[in-house]
Amino acid sequence: MSRIGKQPITIPEKVDVKIDGTTLRVKGPQGELTWIIPPAVTVEQKDKKINVLLSGNDRASFGMARARIANLVNGVVSGFTKDLEIHGLGFKAALQGQKLVLNLGYSHPVEYALPAGVKAIIDKKATKITISGIDKDAVGETAAQIRSLRKPEPYKGKGIRYAGERVHRKAGKTAAGAGK
Repeated sequence: MSRIGKQPITIPEKVDVKIDGTTLRVKGPQGELTWIIPPAVTVEQKDKKINVLLSGNDRASFGMARARIANLVNGVVSGFTKDLEIHGLGFKAALQGQKLVLNLGYSHPVEYALPAGVKAIIDKKATKITISGIDKDAVGETAAQIRSLRKPEPYKGKGIRYAGERVHRKAGKTAAGAGK
């Protein structure tokens, strides 16, 4: 039995939770999220707590279901953010409406359309991007897709990386004839 799955989820004051059969709706000050409950678990609400119970034999989705519901509740209360850093000479980002325009050393600027419910904030130097939203999956997926447009390379470290990410650097080639 999952130790995480057994823990009840406390519902904050400003959050409204409704369970309609296999659909869970969580509404809070930031917005509203829905999630389809997997058939292996049962979700019940008592007072200001949500309990997840194992109804089938699938123990893997027991702890996952509890974590997903906790992320829904946290998302509608405070939201989630991911920070990205752009490293490289001339590499920068700009925001045009719901479109992120990135200059990443290619012959053309790269445009990335932000999905609904996800916002981007760019700092004054245009080298740091903050992705935010209420859905943890959408924020993480958007940050990963933006990072994949130009992953950090190991020789000079140029590219897009998560804030605080350490890039393993490699030594370059040695000069010809240096080994003789």
